[in-house]
Order: sequence, then structure tokens, then C-alpha cells
Amino acid sequence: MNKKRDLVPSHISKLKPYIAGKRIEEVKKEHNLLNIIKLASNENPLGSSPLAIDSISNSNIDFHRYPDSSGYNLRKKIANKFEVKIENVILGNGSEGIMSSIMRTFLSSDDEIISSKNSFIGFRVLANASGIKTNWVPMKNYKYDLPAISKFINDKTKLIYLANPDNPTGTYFNKIKFDDFMKNVPDNILVILDEAYFEYAKDNEDFPDSMFYRYDNVITLRTFSKIYGLASLRIGYGFAHERLINNLMKVKLPFEPSTVAQLAAISAIDDDKFVKKSIFENKINKIKIYESLKNKKLNYIESATNFVTLTFNSSDEAKYFCDSMLTKGIILRNLKGFGLDTCIRISIGNKKETNLFLKILDDFYFNVT
Repeated sequence: MNKKRDLVPSHISKLKPYIAGKRIEEVKKEHNLLNIIKLASNENPLGSSPLAIDSISNSNIDFHRYPDSSGYNLRKKIANKFEVKIENVILGNGSEGIMSSIMRTFLSSDDEIISSKNSFIGFRVLANASGIKTNWVPMKNYKYDLPAISKFINDKTKLIYLANPDNPTGTYFNKIKFDDFMKNVPDNILVILDEAYFEYAKDNEDFPDSMFYRYDNVITLRTFSKIYGLASLRIGYGFAHERLINNLMKVKLPFEPSTVAQLAAISAIDDDKFVKKSIFENKINKIKIYESLKNKKLNYIESATNFVTLTFNSSDEAKYFCDSMLTKGIILRNLKGFGLDTCIRISIGNKKETNLFLKILDDFYFNVT
């Protein structure tokens, strides 16, 4: 008699569930605090696009009807904005929803994946859950080591994941490094280029905006969660060759994203005023944080995003810092779950949040020195 198989596959039972940052209500109760500032999840501190909010408030949605499964109106709007065909655009429940569709569409059991060891934890969960062999390549100075990733390419490689800029380090690889890397990638290997923080990084002259890199084997992913402030609606979009999009459309969930999410995104993508304001405020407040960290001789990673990551000498030191801030009502992100147990990620807040964080940081620094 054959040995009875476990109901849960081994690669699933070994998975560790994703643990999000602490909830505001949880911290209030735990530390008996009235006011909490959450600087842990890289959300837009200015809120949501006003145009998106207005479109939802003034809409007359038939909630008993299913969403447009093709997302035609939003896909057409995105296509026009970025000067591509609608056949080059796909939607999903956030960038991760599209990542999931990509993996279910293009990967077979004997394929292999390559990515960076300490990059976006959402992709790591998806890769581990797939049961597909994944080669996790160490970062170099908290950056993607593209030459090292190239060396892992073999006959079984089918998918390479790159986050640019990266989360949680905030670093990015430039045009020259990306061009050199792509020379080593065969046409039959898919490259996911995750640009969730594109709007924050695009003004760097050497940033490789993927819209100017029309590789047939590159799938670009972007999101409305960050700069547009629609995180709770879970809506992302992607660009790729129409052959890839056509096959993805066969596999993706038929009624995603929701009607509300599509409606909000259609308006948000035109909200240039809100985007510019968000970028400006982020830049100003990031400079303030940099200056304060430098004055205190605290180590941090230069960031092209809306967060800054601190590096400490030990995991105990990092934990102590994060826990101490929490008792003062500041929620930060301990990156132990990302494999960076000596690092703490700080989302950049609005002016009021930034000033309060810096005041508490001053008090903390004074007390420990």
C-alpha cells in the first residue's frame, strides 16, 4: 500500500505567513496611547487622490453587477497615457495579483526562478508557495547584484524578478546596469520588473524607466497603491508584449479589480496635481530625515522611494530602536521578516508626522547618549 500523502504539500506547510506591520488600534491598546503615527507600510501620508475620492462619491455604481472583467475603460486610459496599445496592458488586485497570474500562467514544475534574497517579501511568498525551485541571490551593499543574478541563469530558468526601486532597501539599479544585464537574458526567460515606486524614482536621470525598454520578455508592474494613495482598493497594472498579456488574460481572475477600484483608478491617473504634491512633500521630508540621521551618526541607505531604511550593528540594537519608538506611538517596520534583521524601515510621513518623529528621535537619541 502506498504511503498516505499529507493533505498539505510540504512546500506550503514550511511557509511562514506574511506578517503585516502592527495595526494602529493594536498599538493604542497595547501601549495605552491615544495618538499613533504609522510609518511602517509606505502608504501615501497625504491620503488618496482627491479626483479618485470624488469619482467614487459622485458615482452611481450598480453593486449588484459584476465588474468589467476586461477593465476596458481603465486599460484604455492607461494605454493612452503611456502611448501603448490596450493589448499591452493588464490589471490586477495590486501588483501582487498580477505576479500571481504571471506565475500561474508561465511556470511549469520543472522551471526555475531567480531573484534577490532580501527583496520584496510579497514575491518571496508567492515564489515559495509555487513549489518552483527559486535561486535567491544575495544583495551587494543592499542593492541588486545583477551580474551575480546573471550567473544563475541556466536552461531551466524561466522567470527573473527585479524590483526597481527595491523594497525594503529603497535602492535602484541604473540604465547601464540594466542594459548590461538584459544582454545576458535569453528571449525565452521572463523578467518581472516591479516598479511600484516608479513615480518617486523617475526623476533620477539614470533611472531606467521601463517604458523606454520595450523588451518582448519584460513585464512591467506598477500600482495605484503608493503615489495615488489607493492601497485599500488593491489595484495594480502591468505592461508587456500583447502575446504575454493575451495569455495572462486567460488565467487571471475574471472579475478583478473591483468596479470601485477601476473607477477610482480611472480618475486618479489624471491627478497630476496630487502626484506632484506627493513627490514634492516626500522629497522635503526625506531631506529632513536624512539631516537628522546624519547629525546623530545613524546609518541609513540612500533611498529613491517614500521610505528610508536604517542599518544597525546588530538585530538586538535594531529591535530595541523599533520597540522604543513603538512605546512613543511611532510604528516602524522591523525588517527581520525580510531577512534583514539589523534593519528598520521608516516610511516618510507628512510634514506633521515627520516633525513629530524627528522630535521623538531627538528625545530617544538624547536619552541613550
